[in-house]
Amino acid sequence: MSYINTYYSATTEPGPARPGVQGQVDADVCVVGGGLTGVNTALELAERGLSVVLLEARRIGWAASGRNGGQLIRGLGHDIEHLRGRLGDDGVRFMQQAGFESVEIVRQRIERHAIDCDLRWGYCDLANTPAHWRGLQAEQQNLLAQGYRHKLQLVAPQRMHEVVDSAAYAGGLIDMGSGHLHPLKLLLGEAAAAEAQGARLFENSAVRRIVHGPQVEVHTDQGCVRAGQLVLGCDAFLDDLEPSLSGKVLAAGSYVIATEPLGQARAEQLIPQNLALCDQRVTVDYYRRTSDHRLLFGGACHYSGRDPADIGQYMRGKMEKVFPQLRGVGIDHAWSGLIGIGANRFPQIGRLKAQRNVFYAQGYSGHGLNVTHYAARVLADAIAANDQRALELFERVPHRTFPGGKALRSPLLALGMLWYRMKEWV
Repeated sequence: MSYINTYYSATTEPGPARPGVQGQVDADVCVVGGGLTGVNTALELAERGLSVVLLEARRIGWAASGRNGGQLIRGLGHDIEHLRGRLGDDGVRFMQQAGFESVEIVRQRIERHAIDCDLRWGYCDLANTPAHWRGLQAEQQNLLAQGYRHKLQLVAPQRMHEVVDSAAYAGGLIDMGSGHLHPLKLLLGEAAAAEAQGARLFENSAVRRIVHGPQVEVHTDQGCVRAGQLVLGCDAFLDDLEPSLSGKVLAAGSYVIATEPLGQARAEQLIPQNLALCDQRVTVDYYRRTSDHRLLFGGACHYSGRDPADIGQYMRGKMEKVFPQLRGVGIDHAWSGLIGIGANRFPQIGRLKAQRNVFYAQGYSGHGLNVTHYAARVLADAIAANDQRALELFERVPHRTFPGGKALRSPLLALGMLWYRMKEWV
């Protein structure tokens, strides 16, 4: 199965297709899922000397890992403070630092393996309202108190033209320790690095069933992998492979468009400092410039399970509210993707209670570009070094199963999110 038509697939050389797994294959660890979670877990484990087989149902980076907005933003999830009662002061401090470290892992990986993925440093949180602006001022103080070492700069409302050529915002907070990149180029570079370390990556190898035991058997249509440990890194695409996990993640649709090339001068006028930008609403807008001077504009998270009939026109309206000067500009690419969202919007990293040799990471809720890398390190430490301190801390975070079963899960959450959106309108 080929990649869908996105800006990323159109500007990336995918390389030769990897074969599907055939017959019986043995490994120390089997990883299911060829996105950022799976590939980075395979790389981390192979670097530690374990034999690793990765199974991907389609192509490496076919799903959200190769389609996302490309925004590399500090932090693990939403509102870590509410976990203080369960994790304690030290646990909250650990999670805060982990959110910073997650971006550093990506930085180091790109440098170590010389991955050309259009990396640019600089990101700005955008305030939609005066209340948001006050919240960003408090956020700056919180980050400084946590020891955040990268440059932070508040941008007052009257100076927002220095950040973005739009009248839509009431202030901003620039973070030079976050940034943006080409996610598919990053992932394919990491996949090549994993293979160079000895990991075996198979495509077109959808897993049909898992037989648990001291040696896990992972069956596809054409083969079977036997391994002492199993990692599930499927996120929104887990489906019924492990029902105890799939009910804790809702697959939500997100949408992205890429304009025609705007030319360097026009692109620089829109976003003078070449920052990644994201607003503070429930259904966020996020956008940035590309290396060939397009505007890449995304957001509009849908929980209904139904995509708009015309994604390009749907997202054009949102883009033109922010940038009316782009009315009528050509849209060269428009696509959708599914992201895994948990009820508390905090990553789910752990090990199955019933099968202690089965590990998982999922539910990144829009922070996947960096948190996947941190999750991979946590899993690799637990599996290869028997260092389970970080894993056990993540396991102390409770994660609810969404109500309603498969049929009603999405409609019920869509109603709940509508209530939050209505609060924004008041």
